[in-house]
Amino acid sequence: MIFAQSSFVYFNYNLIDAIQRLHEAGYGGIEIWGGRPHAYRGDLDDQVSLINELLDKYEMVVPNFVPAQFRYPSILCSMNEAVRRDSVAYIKHAVDNAVKFRAKTVSVCPGMTLAGEDLDACRNRLKQSLVEILDHSAAAGVSLLIEPAHEWETTLIPTIRDALELIGEIGSENLGVLLDTGHLHVNGEDQAGAVRACRDVPLHIHIDDNNGDSDAHMIPGKGGIDFGPFASALEEINYQGAVSAELGFQYTLKPDGPVRETMDFLKKTFHRKAASLSEPVTS
Repeated sequence: MIFAQSSFVYFNYNLIDAIQRLHEAGYGGIEIWGGRPHAYRGDLDDQVSLINELLDKYEMVVPNFVPAQFRYPSILCSMNEAVRRDSVAYIKHAVDNAVKFRAKTVSVCPGMTLAGEDLDACRNRLKQSLVEILDHSAAAGVSLLIEPAHEWETTLIPTIRDALELIGEIGSENLGVLLDTGHLHVNGEDQAGAVRACRDVPLHIHIDDNNGDSDAHMIPGKGGIDFGPFASALEEINYQGAVSAELGFQYTLKPDGPVRETMDFLKKTFHRKAASLSEPVTS
């Protein structure tokens, strides 16, 4: 199994430094965060070849591209058509970045509605946005992954069930789920059951911990999540993708130690052999 880490924890480093440091910590992948100073829009277009050469040198992959989201610069469910159109264009640009860095998936956040807005109307806007992006991403060979969250991050798709229901309505084989252990824990969802529920759609995994009261993005093993059943469920469905840690902002001043501690935990908890990421993951 390939272990990856979101580049976000190296928020105060450039992307090349992040790649080098994650390689030194033993990671086989880096999940590229699409905010500044990393790969926001076209900021790194002149460094794509250099970055890919470095990834090849270290035999590292990019399992997923994560656009910077959360209201600015993206609200896919917005009732303001100008905002919605711009958000769609932004995620399409993220798909193009994913192609540049050879990532096969891009994760999208459902978004928050504004106070007083009709939830059904906003859900329809989200659905419209996803369909428009899928037209672009499918042509690029990239799958979109909906990331269910919790009440602080989305009013529309807080649970795995909500995500799978929307995926069923849209009916695209290129639309899947980004499953985040921290979100599951905040919601009180069954970790292993969530894995099994997503076995037939494109799937990517985020590993982080919390105590159930907030999405703290702690080092795994430092909070209240029991990762054993989750790891067993991944093996049960023959998951062939990356297990990608996503540490929080509190670690960004001195990230190397937390990154290495996380790697130690991943090695102890997830035991499968390294797998190819040449295609989006389905069971």
